[in-house]
Order: sequence, then structure tokens, then C-alpha cells
Amino acid sequence: MDDVDLLKERLREELKRCGLTTVEIAKRVGVSPEMITQYTTTKKLPRLDTFTRLCRALDLSADEILGLK
Repeated sequence: MDDVDLLKERLREELKRCGLTTVEIAKRVGVSPEMITQYTTTKKLPRLDTFTRLCRALDLSADEILGLK
């Protein structure tokens, strides 16, 4: 499993853990629900500013998602 796949797996787990719907997370992050789904199922990764908002919406540090912690 490469780094992108690991990041996507961690992101999928955190999205499930947070208890919010994809629509709720997308509203908090400022992207479409389809984009949230793409971040976890395709090779598409969020831009850095979007990644920051996503971490905040999930109440996580970037280190946790990136596997640095």
C-alpha cells in the first residue's frame, strides 16, 4: 500500500468516526459532497487549504491523517 492509499484509508476511518454525514463535512470544508467522496475513493487529493479545513472539521491534526503521529 502506498502513501496515498494509507492517507485515504485514514481519512475514510476518520470520516466514519466523526459521526457526520458527507454532506455535513462538505459544508464545513466548503467543497461538494462528491469531492469528499473522491478524496477517499480516487487518486484525487485535497489542496492544502482544503486539507487544513478538512482536518479542522474532523477535529484532527494533519499529523494524524498523514501518519506522522
